[in-house]
Amino acid sequence: MLPAMNPMSAVAPALPSLSGSALSGPSQTAEGGLTALSSAAARATAPTPFSDLLTDAVGQVSKLEDQAHEAVAGLMTGSGVDVHQAMIATEKAGMAFELALAVRNKAVQAYQQVIGMQF
Repeated sequence: MLPAMNPMSAVAPALPSLSGSALSGPSQTAEGGLTALSSAAARATAPTPFSDLLTDAVGQVSKLEDQAHEAVAGLMTGSGVDVHQAMIATEKAGMAFELALAVRNKAVQAYQQVIGMQF
């Protein structure tokens, strides 16, 4: 697993603020009266913008690639880096890059579908 690049852990804190009364505003009770938002929902922080999530993900990919370069350089110079550590670092960086590329491709595909819509 890639604990450094887990998109679900980045999105999971924003999920409670997207459902329930946080977006619906005041709701009506069975008696017909309006109830205020709960204090927990009122104090909830705004969800992280998608652009910030993408920026963080790209930063994590860059960090993993730097770690892989350092591990390979350490392996080549003989500074105490094991072969398996270098392989794990390069595989993590490769998988993180592939995930970032897949997200980019999906975003481009969604953009092209929106542009192709007729109103």
